[in-house]
Amino acid sequence: MSAATDVSGRRVSAATDVGVYLVTDGALADRHGVGGAGVLRVVRAAVHADVRIVQVRDKTASARDLLALTAAVADAVGDRATVVVDDRLDVALAARHAGHRVAGVHLGQSDVPVEVARSLLGADAHVGLTANSPEHLAVVEQLPRGTVDLLGVGVVHPTATKADHPPALGHEGFARLAAATDVPCVAIGGVTLDDVAPLRAAGAAGVAVVSGICAAADPGAAAAAYVAAWGA
Repeated sequence: MSAATDVSGRRVSAATDVGVYLVTDGALADRHGVGGAGVLRVVRAAVHADVRIVQVRDKTASARDLLALTAAVADAVGDRATVVVDDRLDVALAARHAGHRVAGVHLGQSDVPVEVARSLLGADAHVGLTANSPEHLAVVEQLPRGTVDLLGVGVVHPTATKADHPPALGHEGFARLAAATDVPCVAIGGVTLDDVAPLRAAGAAGVAVVSGICAAADPGAAAAAYVAAWGA
């Protein structure tokens, strides 16, 4: 499942070191900015601090608004980071069609099947998938190699940013799932600085962070702290 990586709208490498993975939250980010400016401020600061993958997530936005936000994020950092869209394959396709540096999509279990996304996006795109059970991993193992680049595994801890999350896995539960697949796994869900080292030791290819960066008054400093903790 290896794939060449660049930062011009292509898939993230399937190497084992993804590092810190930013997931945007407009409501949190806009505490320090208005009308999407907060998200762009957070994304720019995080990428400047060496975050190299950004997932644009807004569960309530219209397709048009999410496309505009995704395009703005991609235009701001798509030459330095891998930008993916949460859930919305249509938005990812539209952004790529318009020439924005969007690498692809991260899908949930109830979204468009990953094999459909891979077929429509192409071999050079990034396709991620949320997985939180052995059953989910068993389905992934039956897919053609290269269909899924990255798995988002969680939640590690209960989190307010995803009200309908499954039962928390903790470090040990995450480790069991990560050990059961050769697809790189990013830990997500309530991940704090104190979790970074244990999750890396548990087999995480990276840690996904939402509120720890988006809600910070200084998102650049917060992102840098996560990056440093991962590197340590």
